[in-house]
Amino acid sequence: MAAGVTVNGTEVMTDIHPCYVIDDFSYILTRSPSAGCMLLYTFLAFLSLVIICGNLLVVISVVYFKQLHTPTNSLILSLAVADLLVGVVVFPFSMAFSLSLCVRHEGLFCKVRSSLDISLSTCSILNLCCISVDRYHAVCRPLTYRSKINRRVAAMMILGSWGVSGLIGVGVIIAGLNECEERCLIDLLMENTIGPILSFYLPVVVMLCIYMKIFLVAMKQARSIHIAKSGAIASKTERKATRTLAVVLGVFLLCWTPFFLCITFLPLTDGSVPVSVVEALNWLTLSNSMLNPFIYAFFYSWFRSALRIIVSGKVLRGNCTNSKLQ
Repeated sequence: MAAGVTVNGTEVMTDIHPCYVIDDFSYILTRSPSAGCMLLYTFLAFLSLVIICGNLLVVISVVYFKQLHTPTNSLILSLAVADLLVGVVVFPFSMAFSLSLCVRHEGLFCKVRSSLDISLSTCSILNLCCISVDRYHAVCRPLTYRSKINRRVAAMMILGSWGVSGLIGVGVIIAGLNECEERCLIDLLMENTIGPILSFYLPVVVMLCIYMKIFLVAMKQARSIHIAKSGAIASKTERKATRTLAVVLGVFLLCWTPFFLCITFLPLTDGSVPVSVVEALNWLTLSNSMLNPFIYAFFYSWFRSALRIIVSGKVLRGNCTNSKLQ
């Protein structure tokens, strides 16, 4: 339980965050940070740097090498851009305007922080939904895959994901402009029920159903005696790509599910969950943006080959766009 002082019969929390202090009963960023604050911000700055570097390498790889100009990699590129923006924009905003501060004093910058956080997380989820649809057609309907999922369709899915996410982010800011004496019922419903259902639970259920269908089809294909002869059966490469992207989805769920479960059941806890716990879960969700490049590096040989070319500086010494990636 956090320590506190009582002011006019109301308990005021005093240790909500190692980088904030109370000044006239208002929470402000301390000008003389403690060792704990410096350690926390150093760690978060390191995470932000890793997120930026890792996802920037994914973006450069997919954009630069012509071999990687495929619909599936276009969706991966969109996901990497969303993760990159988390490191470039959301992390600095969240460090300057932490959840601990914004829970109690929701100003304009806190609304912008929430808008960016929600819109980019929604964009990541929608991109993963699009990737699951792409994998369904690649594995379950390989004969019609190239006609159903082409560059134009991939571009439409990407634009749809970013458009819907942007509208949700703007909606968060507009909804936050409404003034209420007490917390509005509609705000509570949107924050704890409707919002999580639309932006997390429903897309996740759809993705899990799709990947379950893919898994069952892949298992059936693996047992088929015609696996090497039938052109209607997905290739080994497609199944490997599906497994890799399923791992991406699994890691995403591990990082995001605790936070959404927490905010969903938060009203039932009567405020017994410390803000520091909710904030730690929020940072766990944001750290998910760091993990995807490591998954690609572990599973995808083409990413490792592209990484070697980029890091060695060969891209600066000659035209490597047509390089054959293993």
